[in-house]
Amino acid sequence: MVRFESVGLRYGRTGGRDPAPEVLRDISFELPEGTFCWLRGASGAGKTSLLRLMYLAVLPTSGKLTLLGADIGRTPRAGLPPLRRRIGVVFQDFRLMPHLSAFENVALPLRLAGGSDAQIRADVIELLRWVGLGRKLYTLPEELSGGEQQRVAIARAVIARPSLLLADEPTGNMDEAQAERLMVLLGELNRIGTTVVVASHNDALVERHPAAELRLDRGRMVREP
Repeated sequence: MVRFESVGLRYGRTGGRDPAPEVLRDISFELPEGTFCWLRGASGAGKTSLLRLMYLAVLPTSGKLTLLGADIGRTPRAGLPPLRRRIGVVFQDFRLMPHLSAFENVALPLRLAGGSDAQIRADVIELLRWVGLGRKLYTLPEELSGGEQQRVAIARAVIARPSLLLADEPTGNMDEAQAERLMVLLGELNRIGTTVVVASHNDALVERHPAAELRLDRGRMVREP
């Protein structure tokens, strides 16, 4: 499902006399299909950069990345969008479309995939009700609290049942009860085969839900899953 082999990442210049420093160095690990894995490390350790590689927002500057069965270094640029559509991402800053309601934000991946209006409506309403937003289907993001926006972002990420789900601090704007409800949802997705990677600073949550752990320190891996 996911394999890093001596992967490095630089932002900015990669050659010349004064190249940009590596933010990730010599990263190697493998996640089999169906894994649930915590991504841990102090602020600045490289967690977000690692997730960006995993959802193909950036490409490695060294090493080999294999994702969803594809060697990314040998995949033509036109082959990347189909891979991205199989990956769900929960961003730390939500990244909701401000002019779309909660319903339309969550429906967007299904519309892009060509789903029928009737099925989209049924699936989106069911999921938004499950995350506690059944009464705010047509509310715009600016009218929602931070925790509510996070739940919309999570619903959007999982609505199409991705093969790989990546979440960057998904419980940061949630109370304990909401965080536990999210873990139930992530656990169900993982149970039916979705590979899940969650970056989190929430030590208590990690302790309550023990799983494989990948830990970074200053751009290097110090614990493999």
